[in-house]
Amino acid sequence: MTDAKVTSIDVARLAGVSQSAVSRVFSGASASKSTIAKVRAAAAQLGYRPNSLARAMITGKSRIIGLVVAYLDNQFYPAAIERLGAALQERGYHILLMMAENSAEGVEQVIQDLMAYQVDGIITASVAMTSDLTERCAALGIPVVMFNRGQDGSGFSAITSANREGGAKVAEFMLAGGHQRIAHIAGWQGSSTGRDRTEGFVARLAEAGVTPVATIDGMYARDAAAEAARTIMAQDARPDAIFVGNDHMAFAVMDVLRGELGLSVPGDVSVVGYDDVPMAAWPAYDLTTLRQPINRMVEATVDTVLGQIEDPDRLPEKIEIAGPLIVRGSARIPEGWTR
Repeated sequence: MTDAKVTSIDVARLAGVSQSAVSRVFSGASASKSTIAKVRAAAAQLGYRPNSLARAMITGKSRIIGLVVAYLDNQFYPAAIERLGAALQERGYHILLMMAENSAEGVEQVIQDLMAYQVDGIITASVAMTSDLTERCAALGIPVVMFNRGQDGSGFSAITSANREGGAKVAEFMLAGGHQRIAHIAGWQGSSTGRDRTEGFVARLAEAGVTPVATIDGMYARDAAAEAARTIMAQDARPDAIFVGNDHMAFAVMDVLRGELGLSVPGDVSVVGYDDVPMAAWPAYDLTTLRQPINRMVEATVDTVLGQIEDPDRLPEKIEIAGPLIVRGSARIPEGWTR
């Protein structure tokens, strides 16, 4: 038989199960291990391949979630995508990953493409949505959940770490370490995550009567962060501590401090990041950083998008999940704190 002629009825007959059992196996719905084994063995023998698009036309559900990402340079996002894919697969869904320029035009084209694929829901990671796209998704009944980014007035659910609280924790740590000349290389201030981390950090310093000696937007870009570090360290009053808005930028800052300027980290300058990507634990960086609770963020994102698919009347939610400060060797450790 060719796969064009083989149907789910043929697979069911050979496997000795019902046609609905075949459907459950290939849709990712609940089925026993023995049923899954028999169905897949029969499908392999017959050369059967399920037609997901045809099933979507019949059921109105593709069981595909579109994931829109602006960039993968930041190591946080590959880890998040891996976990999102695994979590959705466990629930019988699959990810369709689309890269988008972080511009209104780039995001609009990608969202239109996802609509053409009849995705059941959309997760956006570090991209913004225009009001026009918001209205179109709502009109089509496609729920959108923003991951690691919020957007005021969008009407979308947003899942983030507790960014203001995280920035405040970093400030508390630096103050406890006796730092007096504190600088900040911020995440992109056009994003909610960048603004919130900066606001929490600066507000906590202000409570202690401390003003940052410099604040520069690092744009969440390695090159911009490196140049910001050069600028900050060229001023007369050099900082003795730098809070960097994410780990991706913090690695660049440490490379400049140690490799170009010959400074000791943390002997001359303490450096603290945000995210706790795997590379932060490498001995070459040993970066103190505020951990984003990625597993809980992914779980909340999946629960939210699938919940809105199952219940279109479910109201949008803004969920913030607090993460701990992970103390390593890139910053002066205050008395009483432990690694």
